[in-house]
Amino acid sequence: MRYKRGLFLILSVVFSCSALAQLPSKVGGLISVDKTAANLSKSEGPYAGLKYMTDKETTFLVPSPVNASDYLENRPNLPDRLTWNPNFALVARSLDWGVTSGPIEFQKMGAIKRYGQYLIIWRRDRKGNWKAHLRAEVENYGKTKASPLEYYEPDDKNYLKHRSVKRLEQREEVVLSTDQLFSTILKADTRTGYSEFLAEDARFYFPWQPEMEGRENVLAFLKKERIEIDTKPTGVGRAYSGEFAYTSGEATVGLKDKVVKFSYIRVWQLTDDFQWQVILEMMFER
Repeated sequence: MRYKRGLFLILSVVFSCSALAQLPSKVGGLISVDKTAANLSKSEGPYAGLKYMTDKETTFLVPSPVNASDYLENRPNLPDRLTWNPNFALVARSLDWGVTSGPIEFQKMGAIKRYGQYLIIWRRDRKGNWKAHLRAEVENYGKTKASPLEYYEPDDKNYLKHRSVKRLEQREEVVLSTDQLFSTILKADTRTGYSEFLAEDARFYFPWQPEMEGRENVLAFLKKERIEIDTKPTGVGRAYSGEFAYTSGEATVGLKDKVVKFSYIRVWQLTDDFQWQVILEMMFER
């Protein structure tokens, strides 16, 4: 791994100031922004928390993609209570791009509490503030205790500082082509595709399933449930420093008794031997 990888056991639902202070400064800064938004959602309501993390360029997948500012200003049917807590976070060396994900709880007054996982792809705006680029959720039963926080703190290695827009687009096309290759193999055999492209310690979020960690656990789940997945990438983004990226797109998922239309987001990492691997994937119905 090019990144320092750490585990940090959170003993309470909410970070204390001292707990945040123990985190490395770069990834800790992003987690602090995510936690601030979560605390606003808890104390002032979901609208305040979501508004804090968004700008005019943010996209929410609810599940279809919508402009977050327009979505919030139209006062959507938000839950009365919405809380979340990151247990995965990373920041790129260029400090312009990051990811957080973790468990989420939401509830309408008078209704039962519901559970799931959230995923946010972050970017810095022109003022240097972290803002959500993409945000998505997947629902589950909330019966499994969340994993401890895992984070990737960027090291200080140099990276190529490309100035050409064309070159930056070409770098994104490399990631998109990798996802297209992944999709081609999935069409032939789902488990072979995931065996080839998932990182050994990858996280996998799938509707109505607890958070899965580890390639072998994902492969065992796909085999047990006889799931077949066919994907089509439509979106891509890459950190300026190049070592992390995401792809998004549409999926057709064959379950035991039906075929369901899904969307997906994949977070990719470039390994030391210059291979792209998926370190996190979320699939949700569209």
